Amino acid sequence: MSYTQFIKEIGRGAQGARDLSLDDARQLYAAMLDGGVPDLELGALILGLRVKGESLEEMLGFLLAVDERTHRLDLPHGRVRPVVLPTYNGARKEANLTPLLALLLQRFGVPVVVHGLLEGFGRVTSAHVFRELGVMPATSSHQAQTMLDEKGLVFLPLTAFCPGIHNLLALRSRMGVRNSAHSLVKLLNPFAGDALLVAPATHPEFIDLMRQILLARNDRALLLRGTEGEPYANPKRRPKLEFIHDGVSDVLFEAEHDSLRALPHLPDASDAASTARWIRRVLDKQTPLPKPLANQLACCLFASGYAEDFNQAKAIVAVEATGLLVGGN
Repeated sequence: MSYTQFIKEIGRGAQGARDLSLDDARQLYAAMLDGGVPDLELGALILGLRVKGESLEEMLGFLLAVDERTHRLDLPHGRVRPVVLPTYNGARKEANLTPLLALLLQRFGVPVVVHGLLEGFGRVTSAHVFRELGVMPATSSHQAQTMLDEKGLVFLPLTAFCPGIHNLLALRSRMGVRNSAHSLVKLLNPFAGDALLVAPATHPEFIDLMRQILLARNDRALLLRGTEGEPYANPKRRPKLEFIHDGVSDVLFEAEHDSLRALPHLPDASDAASTARWIRRVLDKQTPLPKPLANQLACCLFASGYAEDFNQAKAIVAVEATGLLVGGN
């Protein structure tokens, strides 16, 4: 395959570049995932896309190529959909509370798959916090299936279910910049069937594109501005929580903009051990759960099918998690 024409299309800068068709994007990204693109051309393609910005058709084509190379998990038995939490940014300033959301859902009997990176590149990953909590990563998709079926929660490293896109993520250390893979991993669903994807947008301007992608793919998702790119609601101020389903988008909670009346009780430090200790205190009802996370938990219970309607989901969180909540429902 010659990559010259692709580079000509996307490599003419933000003003002169043209978007690839869905089929061309799928074909190109398939070669990138399979390691078939020489280094020189691969670097040119990555930088060209970064400068131009990915279009909706390109992202859909890229995701189709990724889907074809993903090791799938089987849906757990039962009426409740599993929840998928992509965790790829880690904590730099704030404590990483993705594991807390996962453990709260597990406590309600909702199956949870957290997928992400083991290495943190200087940040505290969910894998680091899970390790402190005694939750070890799966080493393969087969083991992940067993852990999910037996425990209802699994941390699935990206290398175990889509190694090709992991290799593209790793290019950041060589090139110094992010590439399309960093956005795509936030949209990956390891299940062959229906599940609820919690999709965290890193930047506000990317939320619109993520919404278009999720709607075009007919995905079921909870879309939000992630906390440092992680899939949990900011415990200090709730972001907009948007439920994507059946080709429509419903806002379950609007974003909070008012000044904080009081700061929630949060970990004293952002390291993995301090975060894990705080999470244990929340789960043991010794420390209150911040209201934004309670709101997100209710959204997940509703969107996963655990609750019959949204009001019931909010009531369940308020009643069954009494002692966990701070700030009311």
